[in-house]
Amino acid sequence: MPAAITQFVVKVHSRCNLSCDHCYVYEHADQSWRRQPPAMAPATVRQAARRIAEHAAAHRVDGVLVVLHGGEPTLLGPAGLRAVLAELRAAIEPVTRLDLRIHTNGVLLDERLCELFAEYGVRVGVSLDGDRQANDLHRRYADGRSSHRQVLRGLALLRRPEYRHLYAGILCTVDLAADPIRVYEALLAERPPRIDLLLPHATWDAPPPRPAGVPTPYADWLGRVHARWTADGRPVPVRLFDSISAAARGGPSGSEAIGLDPVGLATVETDGSWEQADSLKTAFDGAAATGMDVFSHSVDDLAAHPGAAARRGGLAALCATCRACPVVRICGGGLYAHRHRAGHGFDNPSVYCADLKALIARTAGAPRPQAPRHALPEGAFDALAAGPGDAAAVTALAEMRLSLTRALVAAVAGAGEPNRLAADGWALLADLDTARPEAVRAAFMHPYTQAWAVRCLRPPAGADPELDRAHLAGVAAAAAMHAGERPDLLLPVRDGALHVPGHGALRVGAAGHAAPPRPEDGEWLPVRRAGGLAVDDLDPFRDCQDWPAAGRLSPAGWDAWSAALEAALGELRRELPGYAAGLDAGLRAVVPLRPDPAGHGRSGTARHAFGAVAVALPPSAADLSVLLVHEFQHVKLSALLDMYGLFDPAERVLLRVPWRPDPRPVEGVLHGVYAHLAIAELWRVRARAGRPGAEARFERHRSEVRDAIEAVRATRALTAHGERFVAGMHATVTGWS
Repeated sequence: MPAAITQFVVKVHSRCNLSCDHCYVYEHADQSWRRQPPAMAPATVRQAARRIAEHAAAHRVDGVLVVLHGGEPTLLGPAGLRAVLAELRAAIEPVTRLDLRIHTNGVLLDERLCELFAEYGVRVGVSLDGDRQANDLHRRYADGRSSHRQVLRGLALLRRPEYRHLYAGILCTVDLAADPIRVYEALLAERPPRIDLLLPHATWDAPPPRPAGVPTPYADWLGRVHARWTADGRPVPVRLFDSISAAARGGPSGSEAIGLDPVGLATVETDGSWEQADSLKTAFDGAAATGMDVFSHSVDDLAAHPGAAARRGGLAALCATCRACPVVRICGGGLYAHRHRAGHGFDNPSVYCADLKALIARTAGAPRPQAPRHALPEGAFDALAAGPGDAAAVTALAEMRLSLTRALVAAVAGAGEPNRLAADGWALLADLDTARPEAVRAAFMHPYTQAWAVRCLRPPAGADPELDRAHLAGVAAAAAMHAGERPDLLLPVRDGALHVPGHGALRVGAAGHAAPPRPEDGEWLPVRRAGGLAVDDLDPFRDCQDWPAAGRLSPAGWDAWSAALEAALGELRRELPGYAAGLDAGLRAVVPLRPDPAGHGRSGTARHAFGAVAVALPPSAADLSVLLVHEFQHVKLSALLDMYGLFDPAERVLLRVPWRPDPRPVEGVLHGVYAHLAIAELWRVRARAGRPGAEARFERHRSEVRDAIEAVRATRALTAHGERFVAGMHATVTGWS
């Protein structure tokens, strides 16, 4: 059976209201548009939808992408488009997930169309070549009038909150006559969720314009945009640059113009003809034709066509020059249409070969922007070294971890083989990060978002990497819920539930591998809160070191936890206001642990879960307050160690400490000292208040901390920052005397 095709371009209208002189449909070699009916007939739409559905069912694909195209598809009008969308959804959605999009020049976009697209979930891509000067080089009406103002009006509609989720991005065709930085800035000003920069379609017989004496002008133009984009911190995905980076790392490029990924794309013309990729129309008249149509031929028939098979041939299908090239696995020979030369067919390098090589050399190895370099506010380091720190210091640690989380989540999104749930989640996060950045921030600040990302990038033994990576959809759903929106995407089913981190889980049973988080489809279990903290007994990535997390708390268990946590936090705010201020600024979640069968206390933290502590509920609120302040010291120090090297890891000294039977490395000693410093302070306060037994506990902890500090200071392992940090703890202990 031929390979599945999962992307379909449906030409619902073959005419256009603009007269762009660089358009491959009307201005290049293929003139078959003249023989096409202006609009696709209802019977043709229905049959095309049936063909797509039967193909998806036969190949059991997870989803298909259908793009309404032209000509200009909005010329069909709201009523005509509604009929097309209804047919597509009715036929395809019972079989597989349908991703509907439309590509338009944007001049006819209005509220009626946007409402229609919102009703049917159609995402909108718009063509714009930059500022007015650049756009008017080509994108004009037949009478020469500019279309720029009308396109900007349409883009402004897509930026409105009620339509922002429809905005798919901007497609821009490169023109050397336009200033690249002005074009980039103009595109960025429209706040697109994605930018597509396209090389103008050309062949060896009709090569692209090139200034005399400039060997790689298109690489030079794009290189200037890439340099500025990188300097700006890559504020928006740019498909060409991202595709090159992904292919250079050995992953899928996500583009037919870059890399060796097989191309699974088909086009339906307005008369129902099956065609190959539309870009082939630039090669010669009839280049895209197959002689097949939706009435007489299935999608499998089309997939077996020699032309379609050639575009899935990978390295073996390229010419000898390309196969011998050191960057072939990145460029993939370039866009298929750009290889054509009369007499040689497509057995040639791309007409942009030199430009692609130069662009890859400039961008593939370019360092990715590092997370912003964070610095603690003045005095914060010493405040942390003294024990409690303050709210500003803890907030700075949280901001540093947020930057790291962003980088890790982006790495997960770009890693591995294509994963539909992860890709959809990443697309939604990109949209929300533009429209509602505070919602994405809240999702990324959830303590176990970073822990999940690290697990994806360093999978432990026994992990299911694809299931873990699909959790990216859950992170996106969490951001959508923070934005007050109902997430419209599939989430992976894990242990019979869909997980929306920080919000809750939906028990749906074991039916299927993915489902949307609709409360009406199962039992919604919310993450509950007490004392301003989430008590997270649901997150699938919440396990803490060797201590197993408890399951969903029973009603009685929740009552006990809620009361104890409220009381413990109240005690800390009264007894240790300095420590409590930092805890209030940084602690976001408490994870219940299973009690130890022998009755011993259990508590801990996860290295990559800033803002969370895990505790087995102790007998009293007073004991719980000790565990909370103890574990949050570990949270703070772990983050501080990400910013400052406190010790030399080459010094592999082991030290004895009173609170552990086994010798500890320097990092472990620092953690222990820092945690016991806070516990000693708490018992000191309680001793001054006359609490029975508190004086003895304070003296024991003070002695243990003092001895451990002296032991670590006697080594040569501490850096200058480490000496300063330990001196701060020592000053606190001395102050107690």
